[in-house]
Amino acid sequence: MNALIIEDEKAALRNLKAAIEEAGFDISIVGETDSIMDTVNWLKTHPMPDLVFMDIHLADGDSFEIFHYIDITSPIIFTTAYDEYALKAFKVNSIDYLLKPITPSDLKGALNKLEGLGNNKLRQPVNYSTLVNELRKSEKYKTHFLIPIKSDKFIPIDAEEILFFYISDGQVKAVDKNRKEFVFPQTLDELAESLNPHQFFRANRQYILSKHAIRDIDLWFNNRLAVNLIVPTERILISKAKVQEFKDWFTSN
Repeated sequence: MNALIIEDEKAALRNLKAAIEEAGFDISIVGETDSIMDTVNWLKTHPMPDLVFMDIHLADGDSFEIFHYIDITSPIIFTTAYDEYALKAFKVNSIDYLLKPITPSDLKGALNKLEGLGNNKLRQPVNYSTLVNELRKSEKYKTHFLIPIKSDKFIPIDAEEILFFYISDGQVKAVDKNRKEFVFPQTLDELAESLNPHQFFRANRQYILSKHAIRDIDLWFNNRLAVNLIVPTERILISKAKVQEFKDWFTSN
């Protein structure tokens, strides 16, 4: 099996090549490129390889730009430092990926999967536009907020420290892990759009919850759930229609 490696970090390249050798598959590395245009030029002047290892972030931009210039028909294993949530897009598009640092066992599992899928499935068209949009969207989620407390003062708040957002007396407020409360200028709808849905869940019209905020959960009337928070507050009711979505969110990695 001939493989092209697209990687701009020397240490990552060495690590990947060592993992390939140790994984025990008959893979011959026929090319190494480190930029978008270098890759495009290589693909235009060489036969299409049997497999491509592609880093997402290259020195001159996202490697997805490559697809604007040339159609890659080879199966692709992406090598990336993106988190698990961002990579859900790959699963939807039947693409495999390896999280850095790559181990031989990780690589072996990915190659076994690719072999098991077979050539026909591996060469199905992939919606790379959807893939790019999902990844870029995940990079735009709010990780920090600046909360105005006076006309000339702001307090920085880490999203990881927030237990929940809620509406009280017409204001949007947040409670952090130290039980401190802050008034937010955004609406709850705006916050729901800007927060990472892997971390936060829109429970109902009044609450957005973090997993860290949940103490326990009661079964409630009409197949609903009642969520009890670690900070004393009213029960947060999850409607029957959202119960499965809530369970999936809470149990996801």
